[in-house]
This record gives sequence, C-alpha cells and structure tokens, in this order.
Amino acid sequence: MAPTSTPQTPFGRVLTAMVTPFTADGALDLDGAQRLATHLVDSGNDGLVINGTTGESPTTSDTEKAQLVRAVVEAVGDRAHVVAGVGTNDTHHSIELARQAEAAGAHGLLVVTPYYNKPPQEGIYRHNVAIADATALPVMLYDIPGRSGVAIDTETLVRLGEHPRIVANKDAKGDLGAASWAITRSGLAWYSGDDILNLPLLSVGAVGVVSVVGHVVAGELRTMLDAFRDGDVAKATAVHQSLLPVFSGMFRTQGVILTKAALTLQGHPAGPLRLPLVSATAEEIARLKEDLAAGGVHL
Repeated sequence: MAPTSTPQTPFGRVLTAMVTPFTADGALDLDGAQRLATHLVDSGNDGLVINGTTGESPTTSDTEKAQLVRAVVEAVGDRAHVVAGVGTNDTHHSIELARQAEAAGAHGLLVVTPYYNKPPQEGIYRHNVAIADATALPVMLYDIPGRSGVAIDTETLVRLGEHPRIVANKDAKGDLGAASWAITRSGLAWYSGDDILNLPLLSVGAVGVVSVVGHVVAGELRTMLDAFRDGDVAKATAVHQSLLPVFSGMFRTQGVILTKAALTLQGHPAGPLRLPLVSATAEEIARLKEDLAAGGVHL
C-alpha cells in the first residue's frame, strides 16, 4: 500500500533519485538496495525514484529493473512512494517497462522525454500518453533537454496535464520563466529536478524535489521545504545557501560518480559503477570531502 498522497503532492515532497548498488564484481546488490532505501527513508525522504539516470538505468537490464523495484517496495513501500523510471526512446519498450514496474509493485512512473531521436512535440505527446494509457499508475513527466536533446514545450505540458494519470513533472529545464507559465497553466504538480534550483522553483510553485543530493542531505531539504511552506522564507533561504557547496560539489563530475563516492565515504551500500561511467579519482574524492564538509555533511 502506497503512502498517503494528495493531488498537490502525488509522490510526496522530498524524493531522492536513488543510485543502484552493485557488488564488487558489478552484479546487482539487492540487499544493499534495500538497506540504502531504508536509510534514505529514515533520513527524511518520503519518496524514492528507482531506475532513473542516477540509478544507472542505461546499463541495467529489464530483469534487474524489475528486481530492484520489487526489492525497494518490499523494504520501504509502506513508508515511501516508490517511483519507477520507465522512459526510453522507444515507446513500445517504455510501455513494457511500465507494465513490468506496475507488476513489481511501483507506486508511480517517471517517464523521461525520449532522447537521441529528438521527436517533435506531437511525438512527445503521443509517447507519454501511450505510456500513461498502459497502466493504472500515476505518471511524472521528466523534462531534461540537456540529456534528451529536446524540451517539452509549455503547450505540450498543458495538453499532457489533461490526462487523468499524468499528474506531475520533474523539471530539469533550468528555465524559471517557462516553469512559471507551465505550472500556472498545466495544473501539474511540479518537482525540481535540479538541486541548485530547488528553492527558486519553490518560489514559482513547485511542491517538492526529486534530488540527487538527497542521498546525503534529505533532512536539510525537508527543513527548507517546510520553512518555505510555512512562510519562513528567510529560513528556507539560509538552508539553501548553506547547501550550495553540496549542490555544486556533487556535480563536479557526473552526478552518479560522486554520489556513489559520498555514500561509500559514509559507509552506505553503493559499490562500483558500470561502464561507461567510472569511479571517482582520488583527487575528485578529496575535493568532494571538502565540498561536503563545507555544506555541513558529516563523513
């Protein structure tokens, strides 16, 4: 049974896009995934995104994706929303992954804009509707033109928001003006997908975050969201500013690389990365320690 949600926060408020732990030989570490998911929920997350980019979804098999969703739902599904990344640049394959995630117990779906093939807006619209029509699960769109190569236009977001199961958008577009219009017109629940813009997006109507740094500062993110919701903008701003070294430091190279390094430093399950990603260098880890310390993270 999924945790309680509202139309305003259909997937909770503080979600972390969870890494996928691997064993030393590169195999899926399901026990580690359950322990990490439990730690993240205990730390303040009320939602987890599984099999997203941060979960190294391009290099995990369909079978591994289903196993991971099932394991995380078993571990924390009664306390947190478990959202499964199912988007690919192949609509048919995405529908298969959506149905698989539903069967594995996911509470919702994250659907990234098709990447590499650069579909027109009508193709983006039909792709997302086809996936939303394939299951009974609520859908969070994922607008990230830096990875997909194409943005979701505001008019397309408005059209997609008319679908009864397309209920939210993860915004990694980096355009506060576009977000303002889309939030106002689409009725979608808006989630920040770019950690350094978490507070600015709240100011134009976002309801929560889908974070990478939530692996290490979920409690602080919740404090910031709570303060903003309660009208204490000064407190929210102070928390945001205190976390700037973390926001910047975790992305000095590809985010998964340094997230796994940070988790390893803290003694949590993470393991190696699958090629083409590579482990952080000694120099990168040393700089990461400085960044995290500057942001108040204890290692």
